[in-house]
Amino acid sequence: MLEASFGKKLWHFDLRVRLKVDSQIVVLQGPSGAGKTTALHCLAGLLQPSYGSIELDGTTLYSSLKGINIPARRRGVGYLFQDYALFPHMTVGQNVMYGFKSQKARTANGRLKPVDLLDAFGVGHLVHRYPGQLSGGEKQRVALVRALATQPKLLLLDEPLSALDSDTRARLRRELKHLQRVWRIPFILVTHDDEDARILGDVIIHLENGRTRQNAAAG
Repeated sequence: MLEASFGKKLWHFDLRVRLKVDSQIVVLQGPSGAGKTTALHCLAGLLQPSYGSIELDGTTLYSSLKGINIPARRRGVGYLFQDYALFPHMTVGQNVMYGFKSQKARTANGRLKPVDLLDAFGVGHLVHRYPGQLSGGEKQRVALVRALATQPKLLLLDEPLSALDSDTRARLRRELKHLQRVWRIPFILVTHDDEDARILGDVIIHLENGRTRQNAAAG
């Protein structure tokens, strides 16, 4: 379970985030500049909040009162960046294995191995190619596999389906829902797409002017 209540002072407003997420997919929606990516960065440990606390599975990742701020690499948080952030000098296989080798190899409880994830997302045949040889959609799928290969306790996804065609988008929606049910960890997903939010979100939270509001639940 993720429990977070924190604030981040920005130049145009104070971002305030309050989340309590069990094994669910939570969708963050809101206009550009509302603080969605900043919220993900604070959860991942890439930015330090101005105050508050973040706990994941009973472990304090950040607490302004206790002076705790666990580094990003030790948080057990997977992150799919909007710009993919693949290593250009590594092949697809090397990119995925980099994340996998940095964690303990946990394949119990039905979790997939990296090679299975590559095949599941339709990029197994690209294992020896470099990011510069991939299309935008292929890069996004490989980046998603790399994030999952770290065996995270929490997965953060910043516009994970934005570069995909409609057929691939529909298939990856189904795969994300399936993986979340198998892994039983919180997914927090940022999207501007109403259909992505409706299909994927167990909970939909609207973020505007630095404030969160639960807006709807997927039916």
